[in-house]
Amino acid sequence: MVTKVLSVGGSIVVPDKPDTEFLNAFISMTKQWLGADKNRRLILVVGGGAPARVYQNAYRETSGEAFDTNQADWIGVMATRLNAQLLKASYGDLCKNPVVYNPTEDAAFDGQILVAAGWKPGFSTDTDAVYLAEKYNADTVVNLSNIEKVYTDDPRKNPDATPIDSITWTDFRKMVGDEWVPGKNCPFDPIASKKAQEMDLTVICAGGKNIENIKGILDGKDYIGTTIAGK
Repeated sequence: MVTKVLSVGGSIVVPDKPDTEFLNAFISMTKQWLGADKNRRLILVVGGGAPARVYQNAYRETSGEAFDTNQADWIGVMATRLNAQLLKASYGDLCKNPVVYNPTEDAAFDGQILVAAGWKPGFSTDTDAVYLAEKYNADTVVNLSNIEKVYTDDPRKNPDATPIDSITWTDFRKMVGDEWVPGKNCPFDPIASKKAQEMDLTVICAGGKNIENIKGILDGKDYIGTTIAGK
């Protein structure tokens, strides 16, 4: 059984509203990759995207001094669940089971696709993807976002930032730190990174809108992206 885990950033699913053009292309490609081969399965973990940001910002503006990061995280979690339900419904009979909320609990996986959403405060859906990779014996998580590669710094702020083709977990974790902040924008969240390093898991960060590139990753071919591997 070949099981691939794709952590699909909410910013590519719902950048401001659901991107149906992207969703149609992504769903078509993944269905083609699965084909009739029942030994192929995909786990899709969906982020919060615009709904998470919009509602978290609204909470920040209305809560004042009572702002609670735990509550902000719960708002983000609920946004991931809405996006995940959309993706699950779009796959029809290929996704036979309910959206997974807790990646550590036993969950039926009867179809070729399993969709998961956020679990609880303290980390992003990247961490859920790592837990699911561990549970279903996947050796790689493909992290799809709105960046094609990890950079040495934020290229929007630092013109000297350069793209990275491969990096060890030790060096990557020096870049992202160890602390999770709700809504934090980083290539792979710090909590997920710590667990991935402990598992010796490989993570590939790639652009979510490049459908052919994603297919190349699934097929084990050359790809554009950053590989994080090795302790």
